[in-house]
Amino acid sequence: MRAALRSDLVLALKARDRVAVAALRSALAALENAEAVAVDDVAVPGTVAPDAGGGPVAGSRLGAGAAETERRLLGEAEERELLRAQVTERLHAAAEYEALGQPERAGLLRAEAGVLQVHLGPAADRVTPGPARPGSDGHGPAARRPPGSG
Repeated sequence: MRAALRSDLVLALKARDRVAVAALRSALAALENAEAVAVDDVAVPGTVAPDAGGGPVAGSRLGAGAAETERRLLGEAEERELLRAQVTERLHAAAEYEALGQPERAGLLRAEAGVLQVHLGPAADRVTPGPARPGSDGHGPAARRPPGSG
């Protein structure tokens, strides 16, 4: 899936398709971020105990590449779920923008969702837009409205 996203990104860049470029870059970034390992989960060989005083800075790591760690590897199902979440997020935000009278922005988000839906495969995996839920998830334009304004 990731190779197809990258390939489509190259094509979108060449075609100067801003909507597709934005959607594909965002999806690829989400996949990359999901592979990051939390700092607390990293056990690096050669770490010096804070009170050992073995290095110039207590608790510092020693050796070349001591700060490097292997990234998590996502399976196809995890990648698909992350992509589905990206589509769902865009469709919900589009519904919110539509409800707020901003159809242009809603249209852009729906177009981005359409670009990503192509990569979900069969119709069973596709996301269908739901009703607008202004501010229900704490994100989007409705969540940023001042209290008492809607």
